[in-house]
Amino acid sequence: MNNISTQPFSANGKTYTPPAKPIVVICMDGSADEYLDTTMAHDRMPNLKKMALQGYRGMVRGALPSFTNVNNSSIVTGVSPAVHGICGNFFYDTAKDQEVMMNSSEYLRAETLLAAAANAGRKVAVVTAKEKLRDILSYKLNGIAFSAEKADQAKLDTHGIENAEQVIGHKTPAIYSAEASLFVLRAGVALIANGMADFLYLSLTDYMQHTYAPDTEESLAFYEAQDVELGKMLELGAIIGATADHGMNAKVKADGTPNVLFIETMLTEKFGYGFRVICPITDPYVKHHGALGSYVAVHMDDTSKVNEVKNWLAVQPGVTEVYDKETGCRILEQPSDRTGDLFVLSARDVVVGKTAAHHDLKALDGTLRSHGGRYEEMVPLVISHPLNATYKMKTQGDPRNFDVFDFTVNGTH
Repeated sequence: MNNISTQPFSANGKTYTPPAKPIVVICMDGSADEYLDTTMAHDRMPNLKKMALQGYRGMVRGALPSFTNVNNSSIVTGVSPAVHGICGNFFYDTAKDQEVMMNSSEYLRAETLLAAAANAGRKVAVVTAKEKLRDILSYKLNGIAFSAEKADQAKLDTHGIENAEQVIGHKTPAIYSAEASLFVLRAGVALIANGMADFLYLSLTDYMQHTYAPDTEESLAFYEAQDVELGKMLELGAIIGATADHGMNAKVKADGTPNVLFIETMLTEKFGYGFRVICPITDPYVKHHGALGSYVAVHMDDTSKVNEVKNWLAVQPGVTEVYDKETGCRILEQPSDRTGDLFVLSARDVVVGKTAAHHDLKALDGTLRSHGGRYEEMVPLVISHPLNATYKMKTQGDPRNFDVFDFTVNGTH
């Protein structure tokens, strides 16, 4: 690929100096490290194994709550939710007195490094599996941005690309499928090969991880297929950085049934009415998780009881962390005007919800596997090329998943 811009650009206080090579950052949605470990142990990901051996592989800390919108927003801005403002897939807008989806760029409070890269002359492309992310990720972007979910609807004037299916060579996939993520990677390969993009963000979906454990054949075959596309990108000369937005754990009891604490019901039974529990994992993709994750926010009508309620919740079995607003915003890096009066996080095998009536567990495909809390916070980071001395040192500190562009762009030359 010729004429790749090496002009530096800055976003949110960080400067990026890109090499004259295609840059590809992949968010392998829901990819807890066990998925990579297991697949490589079965020799099903030779290209990723080569990346890890020749470049870098380690663990990094994601943003909390460990949900999709939160971490994708952090990755493309390079900052925490306290700065960019996206603190869930769903929140209670106190000013409007409405519970709303947070899938619009109107909620984003920070610029994206993707838009900055495009303004500096890079050919930027954003391909996401889920349409819900496209608006946030393409904020003020002069480039290509479309989703696998609605690839057949992409238009030149609104998405920067037309005839996407023909360009990629694959039909628009079903969102509840392995193909949804594989389409994103295949799109990345096609865009580089056709000279249409040289700075890419590819965001997958976690349907497969919600549905299958790491050691199942379905999961192994899925990661093996991903690896094929990684190999094609490497052959095209790309520098690849891959991380995840969150991990994934089984949230079930010993008998396999969902292990759920309905926090609003518990609080109402103990203290009476006056509580509103918000599940920030809530999104349109109900087959993934039934709107059940390991993190909720509690809004209280009577905030004089915050400490009493906090102390009671903190000793309930299955609850691991409870914070008031001030402490939670500091420790969990949250925007104070978009959160509740209490934050509640649950154990590795436990999810927290609102009331039983608010969650349709019949919609789940298979068992309940989910995320959102502390136990899905640590995720893998793989860089295809060797890190320089400065970035090797950074790996010894507290690297974040939203440093992935910094590592991939600045750390490899």
